[in-house]
Amino acid sequence: MGAGPGPDLHRRDLRLRAEAAGAARARASAGHQITAGIIERTIDEWEQRHGASTIKNTIAPLVRMLDEAVRDGLIQINPAKNRAKRSLNRNAFRGQSAEHASPRAHAIPDMKTLNRLARACGKVHQSYSDFVMLAALLAARSSEVSGLQVGDVDFDKNLVMIRRQVFPGKGGLVTKPTKSRKERRVPILEPLRPVLERLTDGKEPADSLLVGPKGGYLTTATVRDATNWDGVVAKLGLPDLTRHGLRHTGATWMADAGIPLHVLQDILGHASMETTRGYLHPDDRHLASAAEQANAFLSAAGQRKHTRRSSPATRGV
Repeated sequence: MGAGPGPDLHRRDLRLRAEAAGAARARASAGHQITAGIIERTIDEWEQRHGASTIKNTIAPLVRMLDEAVRDGLIQINPAKNRAKRSLNRNAFRGQSAEHASPRAHAIPDMKTLNRLARACGKVHQSYSDFVMLAALLAARSSEVSGLQVGDVDFDKNLVMIRRQVFPGKGGLVTKPTKSRKERRVPILEPLRPVLERLTDGKEPADSLLVGPKGGYLTTATVRDATNWDGVVAKLGLPDLTRHGLRHTGATWMADAGIPLHVLQDILGHASMETTRGYLHPDDRHLASAAEQANAFLSAAGQRKHTRRSSPATRGV
């Protein structure tokens, strides 16, 4: 039997939350100003000792607690509110090369390591292993994995349609279109095929493709807490890997496989090709740019423009 998340993770989270709440209450009660700078420095300190998930879980109740302090008249404004959405671990990437600061830096290095991660999560429950494989090999967001239905898998066309996302919101789970508001077609990669075949077997098209141990939706927070994610990835030598890093993994592997940039952009659902370009190996980015220029030149519009420029002027003769 695989070990569950255990009490250590929960004790660590509670200890950090108590530390944050206690410090804030002490400063507020003593009449000291709680500033955004203090919160920034505190988060910077936490980043040296805790994983991103733990920090994120701590900031949310800190914001709510300081809202209470505002209502009680202890402080005038909540300085944590604008810091709740700050980019965690951003300091870790300052001063690094563009290559190490790119999405590629957050990807799993190879299929062997992905399988190890999936097996480790699967020791808690098979659905967590399936979540890892789906997110990585479809290059999908966690919320998009949650929103997959059986009918989205088309084995005849060898495609998975990503049509919706499901994520926690105020009052419960929210179902919305994808971030780009467009359906995306993602090719079925062979390592994912047996997972999809098992998950679709005997189900109706409208059924959820992936459900958790209790039959409900899996969210990124559910996977994080149930698997002791920070501990698992640390043991694999990938301490900075998040669930969103699984999407970065699939995107990086597809880019390295030579999938054309415009096709990769469609698979990932990026509005900007510059975002997609970040997944290319640095040595290949100038080649991709050259290819775009050449394709534009060879297009019908480009050829007409070239012809107009090349033809001799007829006016004034």
